[in-house]
Amino acid sequence: MASTYSPLKIELIGTGDQSGTWGTTTNTNLGTALEEAITGSADVTFASGTVTLTLTDTNASQTARNLRLNLTGTSGGAQNLIVPAIEKLYLVNNGCADAITVKNSTGTGIAVPASKSMFVFNTGSNVVDAVTYLSSLTLGTALPVASGGTGATSSATAPFALKGANSDITSLTGLTTPLSVNQGGTGASTLAGANIPVTNVANTFTGLQTFAGTSSNADLKTSNIIETATVSATAATGTIPYDVTTQSVLYYTTNASANWTVNFRGSSGTSLDTIMSTGESMSVTFLVQQGATAYYNSAVQVDGSSVTPKWQGGSAPTSGNASSIDSYTYVIIKTGSAAFTVLAAQTKFA
Repeated sequence: MASTYSPLKIELIGTGDQSGTWGTTTNTNLGTALEEAITGSADVTFASGTVTLTLTDTNASQTARNLRLNLTGTSGGAQNLIVPAIEKLYLVNNGCADAITVKNSTGTGIAVPASKSMFVFNTGSNVVDAVTYLSSLTLGTALPVASGGTGATSSATAPFALKGANSDITSLTGLTTPLSVNQGGTGASTLAGANIPVTNVANTFTGLQTFAGTSSNADLKTSNIIETATVSATAATGTIPYDVTTQSVLYYTTNASANWTVNFRGSSGTSLDTIMSTGESMSVTFLVQQGATAYYNSAVQVDGSSVTPKWQGGSAPTSGNASSIDSYTYVIIKTGSAAFTVLAAQTKFA
């Protein structure tokens, strides 16, 4: 019976064959074929192209049988190393200048980077990583950043923040995107972009700002306040909308032409009832230029509904002051839902 061969091309002597010479065959099997598969190393030389390794039916030395494949020569760019379609472990040392993909004819293979060594396993249909998990690992030197490490041998010397309270962070530089709010940042690259006012420069607030003091401290202390005044060459007459979100002082510079009603509101699209809460008050002023014939504020509204003011001195005015500026001040107090008390006063300036 003729000899047959295993996938590693170890000669399997047929029953009764090789009388008197079987020892030589067995020695070659053990000393050459098995030794190459277990501990052998062979050079594989590249010449700017794909290299294909094959196995033939002989137990003599064969490159593809060796455990370690030492890649040498000129790669001339990334190349492929085609290995036989058998199950086998390889230790590949890539001494070439480019990555070499170890594969068989049917698989995608594994790329071994230049100047690196890798354990790979040939499944017979593809070449894959031989090791994908380590329960523990101790390195003689620090794993560099380029390989996913820190480049340091201890957390104290690592140039990175640790997971947790981050008490080791003393500064951050070189951020290419703003740190988000939920990470402790502002979400913007400037204070203005984050809507954070700088206290030593002018700021404009477009939303409601609330300053809350304590039982032993006032809410706000300031040396002066500049209020917005709207000056308009308009004559007081009819129903005059007073938008409290636009100004604190409204000044009509043309002589009044008839008695008028003033309607206090937030704006044309927002009611005063909406922007004020119960228990809040607001003070506004309306300045009216008077001619030789004077007129006066005969009615007051809030959000279009009539309110009877409580006038200073106890009586509502019945006339204006000719050839002067009449100043009307109003303290508007919200006492409930759509309910207001208005304290009013008329003062002559001439």
